[in-house]
Amino acid sequence: QVQLVESGGGLVQAGGSLRLSCVASGRTCSSSTMAWFRHAPGKDREFVATIIWSGAKTHYADSVKGRLTISRDNAKNTVHLQMTSLKPDDTAVYFCAARGDFYSSTPRFRAPTDYSYWGQGTQVTVSS
Repeated sequence: QVQLVESGGGLVQAGGSLRLSCVASGRTCSSSTMAWFRHAPGKDREFVATIIWSGAKTHYADSVKGRLTISRDNAKNTVHLQMTSLKPDDTAVYFCAARGDFYSSTPRFRAPTDYSYWGQGTQVTVSS
């Protein structure tokens, strides 16, 4: 089993920055594709970014390209989401997810159903 715990959310003004972290425990996630999703009230859960096991390749939703950056530190079983130039539309609960695959080389998994393990989420609120 895998447990994912997110942290780093909070309240920030538009234009500000936050850094989310996700620590994995249990079965190692160092070989797994990891991702961040978000869920805003009244909307479906939305793909944000994904990163392959080595960190060498990433893929982003168009709405966050150039503002959010996903990274990982396999030695610490941690995935980060650096968020800059935040907008009120970024307000949501952000979830870390692990696909549970092994050494996939293509960051192509964008659907929530592609991921087997989920954290509890961390709230990000961006005020205008």
